[in-house]
Amino acid sequence: MAGNTGNSTSEDGGSAIKEQDMLLPIANVGRIMKQILPPNAKISKEAKETMQECVSEFISFVTSEASEKCRKERRKTVTSDDICWAMATLGFDDYAGPLKQYLERYRESEEGDRAKQERSQDEDKSSYRDQRGADGDEAEASARPYGIERSNSASYSSRPF
Repeated sequence: MAGNTGNSTSEDGGSAIKEQDMLLPIANVGRIMKQILPPNAKISKEAKETMQECVSEFISFVTSEASEKCRKERRKTVTSDDICWAMATLGFDDYAGPLKQYLERYRESEEGDRAKQERSQDEDKSSYRDQRGADGDEAEASARPYGIERSNSASYSSRPF
């Protein structure tokens, strides 16, 4: 990557994509690298740039295989299952298995979070119904702290503070 001028990767004059746009941000790569190293370890710029190119190429390689599978199946969306399939197909079984396990736990977590959110929304709706008066109007007391008062025409108007 030394001497990278940011030239386009397209030689045929097609859509010009800068090389830097094809790579993960170097700050993110460096941050990930630091997480595994001892706190006092240093990482050279060259090491970060090398890793940046490697991980970007790896992601492109796996995504390309998954995309090809989707194209053959006449689908437009690459899913996480497609990525796991591509990793296994390309010989990265040691990573595909743990990734599948992670995805299963993530999906379970998302389902639990969604259920909690739905329960919370149901509780909010119930609480809102409890605050309403018998005739269905909002209680005047809950509207006044926000500078809104009921006018004679049964609509809300702003009141200066």
